[in-house]
Amino acid sequence: MESLGLIALVVPVVILIVISSVSFRLVEMRSRMATQLYRVEAKLDLLLKQANIEFDPYANLPREVADAARAGKTIEAIKLYRQSSEASLKEAKDFIEEFQRRFK
Repeated sequence: MESLGLIALVVPVVILIVISSVSFRLVEMRSRMATQLYRVEAKLDLLLKQANIEFDPYANLPREVADAARAGKTIEAIKLYRQSSEASLKEAKDFIEEFQRRFK
């Protein structure tokens, strides 16, 4: 009986250790990926600058999306942008919020 009680205590501890180890590794991977993405974006920006190419991610934004965003109708703008671009909710939200910050 005592060995079952001991096992019942040890198993959850081992599971917690494994989960925390995996979680730590995921955080570490995310950090490395963010650093690599930053480097790639910096290189791309430099190449665009050297080639005298100006990149505007909002150049082809549908007029109704831009109008809704400028009018402060953020939810409507996100909804319209998702319909026109097939972006996820988070991608659309981030895109519209950045648009609003840049064009206020």
